Amino acid sequence: MKNLSKNIFFIFAITLFFSSTIFSQYKIHGVVTADGESLIGATIIILENKKQAVTQMNGDYLFENIASGNYNLEVNYLGYENYQVAINVQGDTPLDIEIARQVQVGELIVLATRARETTPMTYTNIKKEVLEKNNLGQDVPFLLKWSPSVVVTSDGGTGMGYTGIRVRGTDPTRINVTLNGIPLNDSESQGVYWVDLPDFSSSTEDIQIQRGVGTSTNGAGAFGASINLNTSKVHKKPYGKLSASLGSFNTSKKNIQFGSGLLNGKFTFDGRLSQLQSDGYIDRASVDLNSYFLSAAYIGDKTSVRLNTFSGHEITYQSWYGVPAQYVDNQELRTYNAAGTEQPDTPYDNQVDDYTQTHYQALVSHQLNGEWNFNGALHYTKGAGFYEQYKADEDFADYGLSNITFTNDTLTSTDLIRQKWLDNDFYGWTYALNYSPSRFDLTFGGAWNIYKGQHFGEIIWAKYASNGAKGHRYYDNDATKKDFNIFGKIDAQLVGKLFGYLDLQYRKVDYEFLGLDKSGKQLQESESLHFFNP
Repeated sequence: MKNLSKNIFFIFAITLFFSSTIFSQYKIHGVVTADGESLIGATIIILENKKQAVTQMNGDYLFENIASGNYNLEVNYLGYENYQVAINVQGDTPLDIEIARQVQVGELIVLATRARETTPMTYTNIKKEVLEKNNLGQDVPFLLKWSPSVVVTSDGGTGMGYTGIRVRGTDPTRINVTLNGIPLNDSESQGVYWVDLPDFSSSTEDIQIQRGVGTSTNGAGAFGASINLNTSKVHKKPYGKLSASLGSFNTSKKNIQFGSGLLNGKFTFDGRLSQLQSDGYIDRASVDLNSYFLSAAYIGDKTSVRLNTFSGHEITYQSWYGVPAQYVDNQELRTYNAAGTEQPDTPYDNQVDDYTQTHYQALVSHQLNGEWNFNGALHYTKGAGFYEQYKADEDFADYGLSNITFTNDTLTSTDLIRQKWLDNDFYGWTYALNYSPSRFDLTFGGAWNIYKGQHFGEIIWAKYASNGAKGHRYYDNDATKKDFNIFGKIDAQLVGKLFGYLDLQYRKVDYEFLGLDKSGKQLQESESLHFFNP
């Protein structure tokens, strides 16, 4: 009986020991720093259980109720290298972490206009790995369609050519889009024509979508959402990549990417060539898209410079008229395309949109000291092209032409083919000065941009020419838009997990318009608008 009691006590003690060992809960705590300074708002993730912590006022973080065992921690902070460390927890475990700045230019440029962990905006960051996985040649909107509150459309039905995006139901004219912090929205329509940058996602490192009113940014107002694209980071090793893919509706994508790697620890060159083609799902909604991206960078100890040039040329058969609702359930009519059908017998075969857009960017960043950094960009965009239409029974008077008079009759209209042209230039500069001590981040920034656009229409063929010649210009006008903005924002930790955020922007827009409208009347307009956006 005595031995039995001893055995029971021994088993109970062993069970209690193992139970206390298995169910012990410990803490992991420490400070995250960079360049000797504490970082506020860095995210630490335990990869095994996906628990997260965010660094507080002094850069400190804390995980509680952690069971003993081996774990891998990952630290993320915008503008710094992702850092992973393995840790063995057998009790309360202190772990201080030092992370390094990324060797790149692009992210410093977009830092001023991006949201981060402590910013009171709803946003999603999409990394290159996700973009590459889903990139089959579609325009950027189709790579974002899985993000919350995003709805996308495609005129031709394949995701190539003319595509659209809405965020929380907001149309594209209220969505601000920037490339490396440089405005992409058309200065007049406010929309974004993704077709002009085919396969641009292959040269994109990451994308941030801010849903709803976003942070102060450059370009069009961000009332509905903001989409910020950051081009490729520095590749430390040389690389080359050739890819090709085929799909339905004779869809194909051909792509070559190459880079020098980091030369002498300071220089790098990267490039991409792409061709995308498709017959389209909608009748005749073909696309023929070509693009390139070239980049050269100098990476110094404190100063970095990147030069980018990229261009896209698109020829797309027009399919923006949509399909009548009564045709949708009809297998033979659901792909109907009204474009070109004003020509008798068969649709006009050159009812196309033909446009080229070329961008030039010079991006500069300079680390003044551990707390101050400056970044700026000069940019220039050239766009030129037209869309062509066959129009039946058009009145001569609408084109500034005279009626044709016969002995017993007067001809007042004709079939014709017209081209509507747009020739524009967009240039300017953006800048931001960032101050990041241990307890808050302060940014002053702004931009000054000028847009000059010429709009004109020409008749290239007419069944009855009247008094016009080939190339008769029936409207011609130009517009100049100047856009200036300056903003200041502060993101501070007030106490504990309570953060404060303040963002103020002043914007001034001057718009001038002069020329002949489509009826030949003289138009002149001049407006000066002021905006204050708290």
